[in-house]
Amino acid sequence: MTSATQPEPLWAPGPDRIAAARITAFQAWAAERFQAPADGGYPALHRWSVEALDTFWQAVAEWFEVRFTTPYETVLADRSMPGARWFTGATLNYAEHALRAAEDPARAGDAALLAVDETHEPTPVTWAELRRQVGSLTAELRALGVRPGDRVSGYLPNVPEAVVALLATAAVGGVWTSCAPDFGARSVLDRFQQVEPVVLFAVDGYRYGGKTHDRRGTVAELRAELPSLRAVVHIPLLGTQAPEGALDWSALTSGDTPPVFEPVPFDHPLWVLYSSGTTGLPKAIVQSQGGILLEHLKQLGLHCDLGPRDRFFWYTSTGWMMWNFLVSGLLTGTTVVLYDGSPGFPDTGAQWRIAERTGATLYGTSAAYVMACRKAGVHPARDFDLSAVKCVATTGSPLPPDGFRWLHDEVAEDLWIASVSGGTDVCSCFAGAVPTLPVHIGELQAACLGTDLQSWDPSGKPVVGEVGELVVTNPMPSMPVRFWNDPDGSRYRDSYFEMFPGVWRHGDWITLTDHGSVVIHGRSDSTLNRQGVRMGSADIYEAVERLPEIKESLVIGLEEPNGGYWMPLFVHLAPGAALDDGLRARIKETIRAELSPRHVPDEIIEVRAVPHTLTGKRIEVPVKRLLQGAPLAKAVNPGSVDDLDLLHFYEELARTRSRNRD
Repeated sequence: MTSATQPEPLWAPGPDRIAAARITAFQAWAAERFQAPADGGYPALHRWSVEALDTFWQAVAEWFEVRFTTPYETVLADRSMPGARWFTGATLNYAEHALRAAEDPARAGDAALLAVDETHEPTPVTWAELRRQVGSLTAELRALGVRPGDRVSGYLPNVPEAVVALLATAAVGGVWTSCAPDFGARSVLDRFQQVEPVVLFAVDGYRYGGKTHDRRGTVAELRAELPSLRAVVHIPLLGTQAPEGALDWSALTSGDTPPVFEPVPFDHPLWVLYSSGTTGLPKAIVQSQGGILLEHLKQLGLHCDLGPRDRFFWYTSTGWMMWNFLVSGLLTGTTVVLYDGSPGFPDTGAQWRIAERTGATLYGTSAAYVMACRKAGVHPARDFDLSAVKCVATTGSPLPPDGFRWLHDEVAEDLWIASVSGGTDVCSCFAGAVPTLPVHIGELQAACLGTDLQSWDPSGKPVVGEVGELVVTNPMPSMPVRFWNDPDGSRYRDSYFEMFPGVWRHGDWITLTDHGSVVIHGRSDSTLNRQGVRMGSADIYEAVERLPEIKESLVIGLEEPNGGYWMPLFVHLAPGAALDDGLRARIKETIRAELSPRHVPDEIIEVRAVPHTLTGKRIEVPVKRLLQGAPLAKAVNPGSVDDLDLLHFYEELARTRSRNRD
């Protein structure tokens, strides 16, 4: 029975589903083995996981049978942030765990990977074949002199070769880093030059939206500008010959040497991920082999409920942390679906077709794609057999309430909808999927296990039922061990611990509800603060983009020198729509009625498109800086933007407003 403060859920798991969930079995086992609460369901388990943090992570390691080559001395020797030290004394290897299913003769012939291109026909790579290729490449990397700690880079799309290269790098104790091939040379160099890779895996090109894109010129530029390279490996996706001085992929992966896994310390670097870098060089975020292994086992095996019979598809690219998260599906023995192509080719329903043809049980996408399908009139359940799909998960931005309703109505009524939120910074989720909890419209189900998630007001006081800063008050194993080229740790501390020393501040506005769910309101550093009333930009987008005429929008709140506050709304219109007085009035009335009269925009301005980072996030803070008069070169890192020309509009608008003021 629900109370007035706990509305009727959109969906709730039935008793059979709860009983069959892996997290239910884990709780019963942890109650017997580690005195976790046997009753009280997920809320009790979560409370125990943050109050008994050391014991919880020890339980995760034991439940998933983590193989420590050298045993650990202490689970958590130092819980300060930054600087927490996990599983001290232990050695292990991430790649060994990712390939464990290949050791089972009954599974060796099963698909570890399903590779899909724009033909939408899946091509399997078996566990045995994946292990063979990783073993061959591991031996070749060692022969090339790659040693623990050396960086290995990939300029690759979401294809099996990228997975093999990552696992082989981890097997030798190298540090993986990757960019998608739609990144231009400058964007790649802004990232790779920081870490000085010794090997570069690169494609000759890729196919996207039905077109072929030759990248050999870009690869030549990367080779010229990365003097640290000892070897370049050519992957001929377009069928071209290896350029002079490059090694051929097939020659390095044709051997039959079993992989030899280098035992490395728990906190040994696994990979380097990058922030979007919109206002300077991207932060080079270093995460550890052990930290990622435990966090992803917990997240994928318990929260996502993945196991050997599942198929895991998430639309992503190698330039986004969700690719690394996707590859970690191998840790749970799950078949991982790799899609290399446009999300909407040959039509908007493309991703649903891939989910159908691969038999995906967990299908992950972006909130933007869900809303695009809704606007385009896509009918997934009518047009595709999605009977295998148990869960549709979304991230990248908050899923609006209409997105929840559309998935419920157009995919399945008995559908687990998991809107999740985390970040590149931890390569995981702070809040999101819980298979045993109900789903409420517009809400993330709960904070994740082992994540001491709170909402704080500006004075550092926890709040419930009102908007506050997303903070994490205890360490997580996948928090960065450091940033690259940050010897004194100052950039790392400034990024997360400046506002509340010793407490991770993520930079999102959230509300924790009284029934334990989480609502994300957008980035707190681009908050709209009108007459003392704060609102996240995501709330504006959710309301405005329901209107069929609005394809996408961008809202900026600008504190002006005279003490005023200017809040323009920029709109990218749907084809055939016109920004006339009638549409302007409907936009304003929508915001006034659904959100707040104080957040009705001062102006509504049409733009030809909204600028994004290379990973698809709307660019708000750099646009705000441009409108404040900052020059383009100082407001944004040009290599971080999908279409730099779009930003000239805001630069010119700032000049015009300045002239008019003068």
